Amino acid sequence: MTIKLEKKIVGYEVVTPEKSPASANDEKPMEELERAIEQMHENVSRPEELHGSTYKVKTPLSDHALYITINDIVLNAGTDHEQRRPFEIFINSKNMDQFQWVVALTRVVSAVFRKGGDCTFLVEELKAVFDPQGGYFKKGGKFMPSLVAEIGEAIEDHLKKIGLIESPEFSEHQKTILDEKRAEFEAKTASATATTADSPFPDGAQLCGKCNTKAVILMDGCMTCLNCGDSKCS
Repeated sequence: MTIKLEKKIVGYEVVTPEKSPASANDEKPMEELERAIEQMHENVSRPEELHGSTYKVKTPLSDHALYITINDIVLNAGTDHEQRRPFEIFINSKNMDQFQWVVALTRVVSAVFRKGGDCTFLVEELKAVFDPQGGYFKKGGKFMPSLVAEIGEAIEDHLKKIGLIESPEFSEHQKTILDEKRAEFEAKTASATATTADSPFPDGAQLCGKCNTKAVILMDGCMTCLNCGDSKCS
């Protein structure tokens, strides 16, 4: 289509998207976008100071304990959308036998933390690692399939602490039933005094396939775990 100019051209200006008429209507959404909720992503810069927690892991596989430190970053501080997210992890020990894979693990896990999104899947992935030479029992009668699995459990405890993972809780009715089953079992087996400081569950309890804790007893013809409540009859 041809347009005939009736007047002399006295000036010109290049119209850019920023200067277009529509940009005036976009100013308000842009301002709202700048005030949007900050989410965890890989471009979030590390603050000068981070707060975290250190967990001690002592296994029979080594004479020296592992110290797992997880530092958190606080996003949207002081607002209704404030949230605490894990930012980095460090593992330190005097035992240098596992130095290479420990450093590799900390870097990979820290990268997943900083990537953003759901990082809770790390817990199940690490807890599913089995040592080909066999695992071990820790205090409380809980079976650990590997050292990596115990590191995963430490991460799980931390994620529960900051609210990213919800701890399953029994109802009062469930607690009452489990307490009754435990008392009845101990009375029948006369092992009320047989529990040790290492295990809060009755002596002779079997290993639970769900929570890996020696807390499964046979009551009323049904195998029931006193730790997680798992039952073959449910």
